[in-house]
Amino acid sequence: MGMLKGGLIQMGLKGDTSMSPEEIREHMVAAHLPLIEQAGQAGVQVLCLQEVFTQPYFCPSQDAKWYAAAERIPDGPTTKLMQELAAKHRMVIVAPIYEEDITGVYYNTAAVIDADGRYLGKYRKNHIPQVAGFYEKFFFKPGNLGYPVFQTAYCKLGVYICYDRHFPEGWRALALNGAEYIVNPSATVAGLSQYLWELEQPAAAVANGCYIGAVNRVGTEAPWSIGRFYGSAYFVDPRGQIIAKASTDQDQLLTAEMDFDKVREVRNLWQFFRDRRPETYDPLTQI
Repeated sequence: MGMLKGGLIQMGLKGDTSMSPEEIREHMVAAHLPLIEQAGQAGVQVLCLQEVFTQPYFCPSQDAKWYAAAERIPDGPTTKLMQELAAKHRMVIVAPIYEEDITGVYYNTAAVIDADGRYLGKYRKNHIPQVAGFYEKFFFKPGNLGYPVFQTAYCKLGVYICYDRHFPEGWRALALNGAEYIVNPSATVAGLSQYLWELEQPAAAVANGCYIGAVNRVGTEAPWSIGRFYGSAYFVDPRGQIIAKASTDQDQLLTAEMDFDKVREVRNLWQFFRDRRPETYDPLTQI
């Protein structure tokens, strides 16, 4: 398989939440463009942006104003722009966007665009939280596309989104579907999940013999102020070792070289897929 260069972009909110979703989208896209250009110049082959990258993390509210942030995928303006940038830089781009399926039906989605600019498909977040400060069921319908794996120009790529990462079943489904590299764009705050941030995803990388790229936003977002988004984007290898890590408080492009020969090496060493006992797992789907 050889080497693959990955990139993750973490960013704080640009503009403020008193603006319209369209205005915020313009600010956020404009702020991302130099870092996407930087990724292209650095030779990044697979780039992932943060969860709902064009907007604040609006789920501490239950304000229907934010429905206007949703756009069509792939026909909306953000996906179209990302297709142009992917083709320009010969770079796969994972663009997490608030998706409108039909009026009143909205998903937390990531568009996957190949290095020639072709739209490959999308992943819709399957697990939707509803806890204090994270009222996502008000905004997002649970995903209905399963756990697709995308054959990109450079690797077999899976996507999991934020809260999904707490559920080991989806990691395993992506790996069994062929994923060698899985990205997890997130929005999560200090005090709630920070100690889990570098626990769960390295464990998932080990259990599934794959690389994982985890990306979180940075800063605080008034007026909700549910906590500080702590950044700390990182890459973890199939042995569970973090090979690159971003700052806790700065807009940043993080890159890493991933040796995909290690995927085969680790899977052959541990043989977790061989030793699975799916015939004993039926009760797990009955509870």
